This record gives sequence, C-alpha cells and structure tokens, in this order.
Amino acid sequence: MSCPICKKETDRTYRPFCSRRCADIDLGNWFAGDYAVPSQNPDEALEALEALENGASDPSKPH
Repeated sequence: MSCPICKKETDRTYRPFCSRRCADIDLGNWFAGDYAVPSQNPDEALEALEALENGASDPSKPH
C-alpha cells in the first residue's frame, strides 16, 4: 500500500500514511475544506452556500 499523499511505502505507525508529516498534511487538507462529501440534496447545497455567503460556520444554526 502506498501513502495517499506522497505515494511512498506506508509505515505501520502512521498507516495509511508513510510519516507523521503526510498524516499532518492530510489533516490540514480536511481543515482547509479540500475534501468534501457531495450531497444529493439540492436544499442542503443552497443552505451551505447561503451560510458561506453570510459567514456562518454552521448552516443549521441561525446567524
């Protein structure tokens, strides 16, 4: 199995990554919003867009 970040061989300690560095890069990608799970509900997409435009961090809570 290869590291999803740099493609080197994985290390058991950091699996599925090869190092702490690659694990941290992946975590940073999550925090930055680089990964997302697509929604099949168009209403959720509109709510999320409106929340972004209004600067709200949680679309389920009023601004």
